[in-house]
Amino acid sequence: MEIDYEKKIRERAEDVFEEMEPRTSESDMARLRDAFALAKEAHAPQVRKTGEPYIFHPIAVALIAARELRMDVNSVIAAFLHDVVEDTPHSIDEISARFGDDVAYLVNVLTKKEKKNYALSKQVDNFKQILHSIQNDLRPTMIKLADRLHNMRTLSSMRPDKQMKIAGETDYFYAPLANRLGLYHVKTELENLSLRFRCPHEFEEITNLINHDRQQQSERLERFRQQLQFTLEESGIEATVKVEYREPYSVWRKMRKFGDDFNHLKYRHFTDIVFKTPEGADEKETALRVYSILTDRFREKPGGISNYIDSPKENGYQSFHVKLLADFGRWQEVHISSERMARNSSLGCRAEHSQDYIGQWVDKFRGVLREIDSSSKGIDFMEKVTSTFYNDDLMVFTPKGKAVVMPQKSSVLDFAYEISPDTGRHAKYARVNGFLTAIKEPLHRGDVVEIFTDPKMEPTQEQKSFVVTYKAKKAIEDYLSSLPPAKFHRCDHCHPIPGEEVVGFNDTDGKLTLHKRDCPIAIRLASQFGDDIVSVDFEPDETLYPVVVTVKAVDRYHLFLDIVDCISNRLNLNIDGYTSECKDNIVTSEIAFGIHSYEELQKIMSHIQSIKDVDEVKRKVE
Repeated sequence: MEIDYEKKIRERAEDVFEEMEPRTSESDMARLRDAFALAKEAHAPQVRKTGEPYIFHPIAVALIAARELRMDVNSVIAAFLHDVVEDTPHSIDEISARFGDDVAYLVNVLTKKEKKNYALSKQVDNFKQILHSIQNDLRPTMIKLADRLHNMRTLSSMRPDKQMKIAGETDYFYAPLANRLGLYHVKTELENLSLRFRCPHEFEEITNLINHDRQQQSERLERFRQQLQFTLEESGIEATVKVEYREPYSVWRKMRKFGDDFNHLKYRHFTDIVFKTPEGADEKETALRVYSILTDRFREKPGGISNYIDSPKENGYQSFHVKLLADFGRWQEVHISSERMARNSSLGCRAEHSQDYIGQWVDKFRGVLREIDSSSKGIDFMEKVTSTFYNDDLMVFTPKGKAVVMPQKSSVLDFAYEISPDTGRHAKYARVNGFLTAIKEPLHRGDVVEIFTDPKMEPTQEQKSFVVTYKAKKAIEDYLSSLPPAKFHRCDHCHPIPGEEVVGFNDTDGKLTLHKRDCPIAIRLASQFGDDIVSVDFEPDETLYPVVVTVKAVDRYHLFLDIVDCISNRLNLNIDGYTSECKDNIVTSEIAFGIHSYEELQKIMSHIQSIKDVDEVKRKVE
C-alpha cells in the first residue's frame, strides 16, 4: 500500500500550527505557515535515509521547538528553515527579505559554513559557530538542540559509523550543553540515545536489568508510594507521588563512577513528590511542611538531605531531597518539588524564575569564551570549552557564607582560583570545614573553604593534574609557559644535582638529558651513541632539588629532636618528609628535603653525621 506522504506532511505541520496558535498573532501565524511552505518547496526533491520526504525533519524540529521547548514564533520559523540555506539554492538575503532580519540571523547561525580548510575538522568549526552565538542569543543553540534531538530519535536509519560519529558528538557536546541550559529532559533523552547507539549491548543489558528490577520491586515500591500519598492527603497536602527509575545512561554512569554492579548500585530509582502550592503560601515553607509530615511518619537517614531550593544547581534545578526508610528496610530517595519547580526542570532557560541561574552561568560562559585564546584550535579549544559543561555541580562556601558553584571533582585549588587569580597562584593550604586540608583535595557539596596563601608559592606542573576548571588550568598553563624553557632534563634514574660529575646526551627529540657519570643508563648510552655525548657545566642556582638521606643511629632519648634541630635550626632547611623505624635499639630514618648543590648536600650530611650516636648517613638512591 502506497503511503500518502502529502497527507502526513499536512498533518504534522498542523501539529506545529495548533501548538503555536494560542500564543501567536494572526500575522505571525501567516509568517509561520509561509515558512513551512518555503521549506516544503525547497526540500521537495530531498529524502531522508528512511526513504521519507526530507521535509519531515524540519517539521519535527519545529514541533520540538514549539511544544517541548516553548520557543517564540521566530525561532519556530527558523526551525522550519534551518536547513534551507545549507541544502538548497535559497539564500540568507532571501530569508531576510521574506521573514525579517531576526529569522535570517537565526538561520545563518544554524547554517554550516563550507570551507576549503578547517582548523581541525568540520565538526569543531560547527561547534565553535554554535558556541559563539551564545554570546548574543540562546535561541540558535536551543534550535540546534531540537535539531540534534530529532536526528538522534531517527538515528537507526544511519550506517554504524555515522551512528558512532553523531552519538559521540551528542554525548561529548550536545547533552552536556542541554544540561547547562537547564533542559533536563532534552539532556536525559540525548544521553540515553547516545548510549543506545554507541554501546548497544550495554544499553540493552542495563535496560533489561532495569525492567527486571522494576517488576521485582513493583509491589513494595507501590506500597511505599501509596503510604506517602495517603500520609500527605491526611494532612491536606495536594500532591502527585510517582516512583521513577533512573534512565539507562544514568545507571551506566553511576556503575562506572562507583565501580558497582547493577545489584549493588544504590538508589536505582527515586520517588518524586510534586505538590500544589496553596494560594498565598510560600513554596519553600510548603516543601518543608511536606518534609516535616513525612519524617513524622518515616525514619529519616541522618545526613541524607540535599536542599536544592535554597541552593539551586547552576542550571536552575530546584528540589528538596531526603532519604526515608521504607517498611521493607531500604532507604528510599525522595524528591520534593512544587509544580513550578517540576515544570522549570523541563523548560530550563525558557522557564520563569530560572533566568537568574541560567543567566549567571551564561555570563560566566561568555567570559570563558572571551578568555580562550583565538589561536586555540581543535581538541584543545573543545576541551577548554567543555570543561565548563560539567555534568553536575556542587555548591561550596567561603567563611563569610558566599556561595560558589563549582564542578564536581573540583579541588581546593580550583576554588582558590575561582576566588581570585592571586589566591590560586599563591595557595599553600586550606581549612575545609575547619580541618587542615591540602590544596589538591577534592571538594564536597556544602564545604566551607578557607584558603591560606604564601607569596613564595607558585604554580607547578603537578597542579595541572588535579584542577578541572578552565580558569585554574589556564592560569597554571599561562604561568608555566612564562617561565624560561628548561635547558635540560635530569635522568629519572640517577637524579643528578649541581656539583656532581655529569654528562649530557642529546635525545632524538633534540632535548638534552643529564646523567651522573656512574649512571648505568649513561654507561649504556655511551657504548651505543657515543657521538651524542655533550659536555655540560651543571652549576647551582635558585632551584631546589629534592633528595632523601638515610640515617642509621643507636636509639636514645632526644635523638629525633637532635636530628630535627640540626636540619631545621642549624641548617635552616624545610623538612619535606620524615619516617623512622626502631628495631632492636637501632633507629633507621629517612629524611626528605631540598638542596641547591652536591656540595650543600655533603655539608648537611656531615652535620647530621656529627650528632651523637649517629653511625651512618647516606643519600638514598632510587
